[in-house]
Formats: sequence, C-alpha cells, structure tokens
Amino acid sequence: MLIIIENLFKLLFAHAIGDFALQTPSIARGKNRHNKPKLSDIPEGQEYVPCWPYFLVGHALVNGAIFWLFTGNIWIGIVESFLHVIIDFIKCENITNPNSDQLLHFLCMIGYMFFM
Repeated sequence: MLIIIENLFKLLFAHAIGDFALQTPSIARGKNRHNKPKLSDIPEGQEYVPCWPYFLVGHALVNGAIFWLFTGNIWIGIVESFLHVIIDFIKCENITNPNSDQLLHFLCMIGYMFFM
C-alpha cells in the first residue's frame, strides 16, 4: 500500500512541477490558438504567424520529460506528452474547463500507476 501512495505522490509532484511551476504566463497564453498577439506586439516588418502548436507541444514535452525523470519509464513520458497535448487542446477549445482539465490529468496519473 505504501508503494501505491509513494507512486501517486511522485506523479502528483511531477504534474505540479510541469503544469504549474514551469508553465509561464506566455506558455499558458501561447498554447491557445485563440489567443493572438496585439498588432502592436508584432515587430515592424513582420507578419503574424501562428505558433501555438510550438507552445502546446513544447509544454506537453516538458511534462512528459518530467514524468519520465520521476518514474524512470520512457513510455510513461511519451504517453504523458501525447495525452497532455490532447487534454490541453480541448481545454483551450472550451470543450472542458480548468477543473475537468485537472481531473483528466489526474485520471492519466491513475492509469500510469498500473505501469509503475
């Protein structure tokens, strides 16, 4: 039973670091395709080029890397990256809300515990 509690907290710590501590406001805004910069923020001579996929995938890869480092299992890191993209994308599309977003992340952690 103790190992289950330790693994759950290991995953919760990994998630808190990746989804809260390391997610800057620019990443949180940038990963949402509906957040476009003000025209005054685009340097003169340049045009707006959507870059939200880079922010979204980069954020998900950071989370996956942290899960890999915390668990020692590359497959958990890969699956976490893939699912994190999907979960955060549907939140940015207003299909889910921040509460259900975190619930989905937590359910993923419960699933990962079966592979630890």
